[in-house]
Amino acid sequence: MEIDLADLDFWRRPLKERHEAFARLRELDRPVFFQEKRIPLLRSGGGFYALVRHADVVEASRNAKVFSSEPAVTSPEPPGWVKHVFGESMVNMDDPRHARLRRIVSRAFSPKMLSNLQGDIEAACTRIVDDVVASGPRDFVRQVAARLPINVICDMMNIPGEIRERVHRHVDISTAYSGVRPSLAHTVRMAGQNTLALLALQRLVINLGRERAANPGGDLVSALVTANVDGERLTDRELGSFFTLLLVAGNETARNTMAHGIKLLTDNPEQRRLLVEDFDAHIGGAIEEIVRHVSPIIQFRRTVTQDYDLRGLHLKAGDKVVLFYGSANRDEDVFPDPDRFDITRDTKPHVGFGGPGPHFCLGANLARQEIRTMFRELFTRLPEICSVGEPELLLSNFDNSVRSQAFAF
Repeated sequence: MEIDLADLDFWRRPLKERHEAFARLRELDRPVFFQEKRIPLLRSGGGFYALVRHADVVEASRNAKVFSSEPAVTSPEPPGWVKHVFGESMVNMDDPRHARLRRIVSRAFSPKMLSNLQGDIEAACTRIVDDVVASGPRDFVRQVAARLPINVICDMMNIPGEIRERVHRHVDISTAYSGVRPSLAHTVRMAGQNTLALLALQRLVINLGRERAANPGGDLVSALVTANVDGERLTDRELGSFFTLLLVAGNETARNTMAHGIKLLTDNPEQRRLLVEDFDAHIGGAIEEIVRHVSPIIQFRRTVTQDYDLRGLHLKAGDKVVLFYGSANRDEDVFPDPDRFDITRDTKPHVGFGGPGPHFCLGANLARQEIRTMFRELFTRLPEICSVGEPELLLSNFDNSVRSQAFAF
């Protein structure tokens, strides 16, 4: 089987074939180079080395001085003008700039903040399941998985109810623009839609930030635009960039985990039975195993800053590497029988929330909290809930997103 991770056709293949291809790549002595096609308007065409083993992904994640997140972590890399329009996202920064922003926004994910959110999360889950019961099951993604993370983020930032529908619509457009591109025309069209959606989201939160700076409340926007005891606050552009990152990244991880999770628990009835019979004992392991098994974010890119030897491969400054989290999470040296779904396995080393290091997912605990609360509500009130048929997946080499999933109860 020919393997080309830089080709759109590879990502059209059935999931089983892709897992087999990554297993073959993990058997090789050193990472393989893949040449990218050059796409006009985008910084692409140079190619990358694929890091597919767990140990390689962990090593690159921990060593941010050598494996830089600048200029960008997505594939293909956006053109340079993007940061001048939208500002720079935290995920595309190295220390000390990254450390400063992470220090400020980490207050959104403190244990106290997450504890205070629990009541709002429970209320949102109740409303969502109420609506499902009233309207009947159609699409698990639209009715359940996509609704909760967005509602929680809007609650955190006290986004007014009358504009939340616009936020939902703009996020859907933004998350569709990810991964491989079939043509220049498609790239340009989606880039235009994505640009308009992101600009609208940024204008929305910047306007809110200015209002809250003058009249702060107890919400996250107020906290981020009001100087703390160290005198640190977010600028308008930084606030806008963080908001779009939180909406897109924070939404996708929890959304995709729940959508894939309902399918996995349906296809593995013995694992579902374990969870339902003793939810508190098994939900923590179930969440980690779902995240390991599906890897909601497939990969991130890094740029090598200096000559470096990685498992027999000599990398030079300027080389690109791509960290394939889905492959690392099925590394046989770390996870015995990796294709088996087992909520009782030890999944502590998985990299489904990113590898260890400065860029580990800041919202991982929030995502866990959302999934735990929603699954408790679902399996308590709708104990027979199950997926129906196969999910419709987004064609992407970046976002393991479920576009739709039929279900019943």
